[in-house]
Amino acid sequence: MAAHRRPRKRPAGNGTALRAALTVTLFGAAGATGLGGTGHAAPEPTPAQIRARVDQLYQEAEVATEQYNGAKEKADAAERRLEDLRDEVARKEERLNATRESLGSVAAAQYRGGGLDPALQLVLSSDPDRYLEDAALVERVGSRQAAAVGRAREELRDVEQLRGAARIELASLTSRQAELKRHRATVTGKLEAARRLLSRLTAEERAPLAHGTDRATRSAGAREGLSVSAQAPNSRAAAAVAYAYRKLGSPYVWGASGPDAFDCSGLVQAAYRAAGVSLPRTTYAQIGAGRRVSRSELAPGDLVFFYSGISHVGIYVGNGRMIHAPNPSAPVRVAPVDQMPFAGAARVV
Repeated sequence: MAAHRRPRKRPAGNGTALRAALTVTLFGAAGATGLGGTGHAAPEPTPAQIRARVDQLYQEAEVATEQYNGAKEKADAAERRLEDLRDEVARKEERLNATRESLGSVAAAQYRGGGLDPALQLVLSSDPDRYLEDAALVERVGSRQAAAVGRAREELRDVEQLRGAARIELASLTSRQAELKRHRATVTGKLEAARRLLSRLTAEERAPLAHGTDRATRSAGAREGLSVSAQAPNSRAAAAVAYAYRKLGSPYVWGASGPDAFDCSGLVQAAYRAAGVSLPRTTYAQIGAGRRVSRSELAPGDLVFFYSGISHVGIYVGNGRMIHAPNPSAPVRVAPVDQMPFAGAARVV
């Protein structure tokens, strides 16, 4: 009977293959789930390790934020140029229509007189380009009409050139907007990953990242700001320092440049805007907006930059300290300059 049949002997090679497959599966699962080669779960990361990873994510997000800020600055400029071009096209078209109406009056008079000049027939047709591209036809009309037709030809050429420029600008704007979307996705992805990690920490464990600024500290900071401003090398730097002190405790929001929330370069731009100075939007442009100074020469109001990619900036306030907008876990605050890898400094002049 079938129940008494001896089990079929499997070839040795199949057993070897099966063991190999199981080994690959286990190690693959270990890599995916964080298990070690022994099959035991990896230890949970310590709060310090989580904070370090969050700091890294914040730095990566800040790099993407500055790229976003740069792309947005260019997109905004492209949008303004496009609107200017569209306005100019509308003005040119209005002048062209006025010229054609004038020629229409001449045509009506000629028609009542028994005939319509061929040149006017063409310029008033639905396709005036044919006429305007044929300079020989201008010679068929009187000098006054010739001047009007010549003017129409120039106006039409201007309109077509402007339309071409507007099409190019629109393509540029579309490209910039796609770039913005990519950088926005990168920033939000990094910040969301940081948020998930932080949710694994208690409030006490998150405290080293936060270092908030309470009302008493802000009040004391405002008084200190008056003293620090007096030490600034010029009135613009003094005004920027005073503004930064007034913004202590304001929240960090990526892409923001005030008046109530900031990212790092947004705070610097807003502070100097309040001082009557227009600075670029991004850290990597701001470092070139003033005279470079060494760390030993730092004075209140100088811009201090960090990391090899120049992805963070603060405003120096003396005694080895700066005011900066750190990250979403911490508001605008005073911090040591040596808290991050120093990359350079510039004095706005």
